[in-house]
Amino acid sequence: MQDTSKPNIPITNTSRRTGVGSTIGILLLAPLIAVFLTAFVFQSYQVSGQSMEPTLHNDDRLVIWKLARTWSRITGNAYVPSRGDVVIVKTTELAKAGLNPNEQIIKRVIGLPGDRVVVKDNALTVYNTSYPNGFQPEKTLPYGEAIQGTNNNGEWVVGRNELFVCGDNRYNSADSRIFGPVSTNDVLGKLVIRVLPAQDAKTF
Repeated sequence: MQDTSKPNIPITNTSRRTGVGSTIGILLLAPLIAVFLTAFVFQSYQVSGQSMEPTLHNDDRLVIWKLARTWSRITGNAYVPSRGDVVIVKTTELAKAGLNPNEQIIKRVIGLPGDRVVVKDNALTVYNTSYPNGFQPEKTLPYGEAIQGTNNNGEWVVGRNELFVCGDNRYNSADSRIFGPVSTNDVLGKLVIRVLPAQDAKTF
C-alpha cells in the first residue's frame, strides 16, 4: 500500500524564535491595551458611600463609559451628558464641601448649561428657554421615583460649560447644592452597567 500521510515538518530555530517573539510581544502589548481602554474607553469603579441610594449602594461595582468624553476631547467640544445621566466627576470644588478635592464622586446630572436651578419647599425646579415657567425633573424623568425630596434651598445658574449634579439621596449628599455647578471638563464618564452584586446587575 502507498503511504499517503504527510511527512513530519521539522520545526526550525527560526520558527521557535518567531513563536517566542510573538508571545513576548503579546505579553508586552496587553498591559498597554488595558491602560488605553481604561483611560479612554471604559473603567471599573466601586461606589463608596450612600449619596446615590436607593439607586446605587456602597460597594456596588460599576462600569463607566468614557468613549463619548474622549471623542469630545479629540474634537475640541465640551462633553455634555444628558439630563438624568449618572456620571463620575473629578472636581477641585469638593474642598468647599469639606471633602478631599482629589477624590472622584458619582452623581446624577440635573442641570445643563444655561439652566437655572431652584430648590425651594423640598422641590427642585429647572428653568430654561424651553421651560420658562420651569419643570421638575423628578416628576418627568424615570429616576424621579428614587427621589424623596430635595433640601438645601437655593438658586444656581449653570454656566456654558457647567453641569448641576446631585445625589439621589438628597438628604445625605454633598453635591452642587453645596459646592455649585461643576465643569464639564471634570466629567470622567457615564455609568452604563452595574455588574456587582450579581443579583442587582443592571444597565443604565
